Amino acid sequence: MAVAYDDLDPKTMRRSPGVTYQELLDEDSHKVPDVLRLESPKDMGLNEFPVSRYTSREWFDKEVERLWKKVWQYTCREDEISEPGDHYRYDIAGMSFLVVRTETGEIKAYPNACRHRGRLLKEHDGNAPELRCAFHGFCWHLDGTLSDIPADWDFPQIDHDNFNLPELPVATWEGFVFINPDQNCAPFEDFVKDLADQFKRWNPGSLAKVAHVAKVMRCNWKVAQEAFCEAYHVNGTHPQILRSLGDVNSQIDIWENCARVITPGGTSSPLLDYQVSEDDMLRATMDLAYDAEVPQIPEGMNVRAFLARQTREQLRPMAGDRVDEYCDAEIVDSLDYTLFPNFHPWGAFNGIVYRFRPNGNDHRSAIMECIMLGPYQGERPAPAKIHWLKEDETWSSALGFLGKVFDQDAFNMPKVQAGLESTYSDGVVLSGYQEAKVRWLHHKLTEWVGE
Repeated sequence: MAVAYDDLDPKTMRRSPGVTYQELLDEDSHKVPDVLRLESPKDMGLNEFPVSRYTSREWFDKEVERLWKKVWQYTCREDEISEPGDHYRYDIAGMSFLVVRTETGEIKAYPNACRHRGRLLKEHDGNAPELRCAFHGFCWHLDGTLSDIPADWDFPQIDHDNFNLPELPVATWEGFVFINPDQNCAPFEDFVKDLADQFKRWNPGSLAKVAHVAKVMRCNWKVAQEAFCEAYHVNGTHPQILRSLGDVNSQIDIWENCARVITPGGTSSPLLDYQVSEDDMLRATMDLAYDAEVPQIPEGMNVRAFLARQTREQLRPMAGDRVDEYCDAEIVDSLDYTLFPNFHPWGAFNGIVYRFRPNGNDHRSAIMECIMLGPYQGERPAPAKIHWLKEDETWSSALGFLGKVFDQDAFNMPKVQAGLESTYSDGVVLSGYQEAKVRWLHHKLTEWVGE
């Protein structure tokens, strides 16, 4: 007999019939923090979302006007603009902005455009004592006030006291710098509240930026982002990690402006029809051959606790005794959060941050970025520079084992876009629970952009 969706307990709705994530936490060798005991399932319905959201120029133009010109969005890390005069160019959907450290240490943001004839003020990230246009020489101080107009006698219409660069709202959170192109936007503190409350324990502001890899992907930005919003695709896309990843054991939680998917490591997929040995689980985790020797797990210790212990010792030289404060789940699980619309920080020491954005005005291509944060001892290291992959370069060439997984995802993306362009279906079909984070994204897009 079929069970009506509305009749399901929200804590168990359409989840895997196997072990739940909370049951895995019950076996943790350390005290599990409250943030992992939170459960916030949300019935997002079973409706389809229009294919045109990925393929239509009209929908893309609405996104630009109603989303990208209105929403808070991550630009750079604070330590990437640490000195007066440091500036960072942030581009989104055909627009360009400058994030600048002023002489007093403030962070300000402006449209990257001269107020005279509109030329970009800065073409690259860098450091400069002023913001001078290379076309005719109009110049502004770092705080946005007017500094100089060559032959200013020929511009009697300009009021020098009111010809500043337009200033955009700026906010910082845990070392990340956000801007909003809407000068009348709601406060960032309200927007980020749920995410900020949950990340207090993990303190990503204490981590250093150790890698930043980017690549243009031949698909709509949502196609790229949604590949990282659920673990349901592991069975088809990453079969090599099914032995060591509880893909459909994932817990999905939804709040107002953020959502998360927690996928457990050190446990095998419920989709496998055989019992995975501990040795095979370790081989899959370590990316070893099927017959390779693996470490012996002490009696009375499960795979998750063993992997966590090994990783703690690897991290200890950089993170110190802080590693002992984190439970096994915080060490071995994927704690993948999304702050609407496109900022993806991971919790604990995973140190992964994803960002997905339109590639200029092209609604059929996107910029995908992976930023790696890590603990350190002593003086904070300089933040890693962005490394742009060419079209024929693989993610694994820059990110090792994690990059291998990305390469599999990247292989799908242009084919998803091509299929969406070719389908006779009007809508995209999504599961009720496993793809709830994708559903949440589209519900938010409906709020901001419309149907």
